Amino acid sequence: MTRAASSRRPTLDSYDRAILRIVQQNAKTPQRTIAELVNLSPAAVQRRVAAMEDAGIIAGNVAIVDTSAVGMAITSIVEVHLTDERIATVDAAKALFRSAPEVQQCYYVTGGISFVLVIVAPDMVAYEATTRRLFAENEAITSFRSLIALDRVKMGAEIEILPKV
Repeated sequence: MTRAASSRRPTLDSYDRAILRIVQQNAKTPQRTIAELVNLSPAAVQRRVAAMEDAGIIAGNVAIVDTSAVGMAITSIVEVHLTDERIATVDAAKALFRSAPEVQQCYYVTGGISFVLVIVAPDMVAYEATTRRLFAENEAITSFRSLIALDRVKMGAEIEILPKV
């Protein structure tokens, strides 16, 4: 989403917030069910969902896949340190990480680390190949540290929708 889109976002009212709570739990919830739960007509729910999608508030509807069920046994959280924080260096790293299918999440962060990534791989051989390609052979990266997950305790994308303040 662009900064321009975020500056045109509508203010969310209590109905919008209630709809967001429901669709975060299950994006496949029928609009008539949502309508009953929030006391609106299905047409009103449809208009509100479409408006939130157009505004970028609802960024997408996805299925959360169990990584082990599709052969992705390794999940790693990786701290990446860039050589410098110049715009060109940061933008090149963002583009590289965004284009890598193994990278599930990528955050440009503060605190002495440049990026934090979540990477999945089928095994350690594939993971090593990924780290070589993304980090070890990249002159813009001074160092990286991998934290291999032992257990996935919680997985999801749901955020708490606070009441309007």
